[in-house]
Amino acid sequence: MHKFSKGICKHRKIILIISLILLIPALIGMKATRINYDILVYLPNNVETIKGENILSEEFNMGAFSVIIVENMQTKELLKLEKEIKKVDNVEKVISIADVIGTSIPVDMLPEDLKENIYKDDKTIMLVTFKEQISADRTIQSVETLRKITDERCKISGMTSTVLDTRDLSNSEVIIYIVIAVLLCLIVLEIALDSYIAPILLLFNIGIAILYNMGTNIFLGEISYITKAISAVLQLGVTMDFAIFLYHSYMQEKKSISDNNEAMANAITKTLLSVVGSSLTTIARFPCTLLYEPHFREGYWSCYGKRCNMPE
Repeated sequence: MHKFSKGICKHRKIILIISLILLIPALIGMKATRINYDILVYLPNNVETIKGENILSEEFNMGAFSVIIVENMQTKELLKLEKEIKKVDNVEKVISIADVIGTSIPVDMLPEDLKENIYKDDKTIMLVTFKEQISADRTIQSVETLRKITDERCKISGMTSTVLDTRDLSNSEVIIYIVIAVLLCLIVLEIALDSYIAPILLLFNIGIAILYNMGTNIFLGEISYITKAISAVLQLGVTMDFAIFLYHSYMQEKKSISDNNEAMANAITKTLLSVVGSSLTTIARFPCTLLYEPHFREGYWSCYGKRCNMPE
């Protein structure tokens, strides 16, 4: 163990260079990892929502749909907007009242009961169906395009719009979470350590580890936006105490050993066992969670909206 620690100290420059080089594939992997913003994909297949989505997709060739609420728009404008929407990639069909009455029948001539069902406060609806699923990249891009070609008189709703809003909100706030966490950790480290530079170096080191973690997610294919939002903050909190252990152990060794490399080798040797032991207990929780997780999901979603007993 001590030889291993001395080897780390001896080849510290090579290790640092390799660590910096590995940041390149880590950043590429992080950029290439798809982020899933739709929580419905994590529902079990026996939930009614998933069954309904599969029926719409397989039997009616309707992967997703959006409802556009149109306000103060004439029939001619509705038809013109329909033509523009039909040109959008991934759009299957566009349906509105304009397809029925055309431009030859004024809205005021419609029967009152029919007009009340179609128009309310000068608002009507337009249904847009898509070829692919709710959270597919093409569907999300299609909804983004719809938002660009429509004006303030149009309000686009639907699950894909919710997914898109969730993505934008998550991406805008995740940086705030990380900045707040880094600042709080920096304050704690400045108080806990007797050096002003050491906290910055420790945070830099942990930041590299976070980038490695996010980059290796490419092997999973995709991750949830929740994972993306909390993983950096979670890793920062979990590994921070290990860094403090190592630093304090190094400072203790420096009191009796003048050589910095030897002091750090001893510190690594003494700290490694406790760090590995603590890390293994943390890692052991994840397989246990994965083993229980299918039962939890099935029990939770089957009991959603009513009181029931979870599976043992």
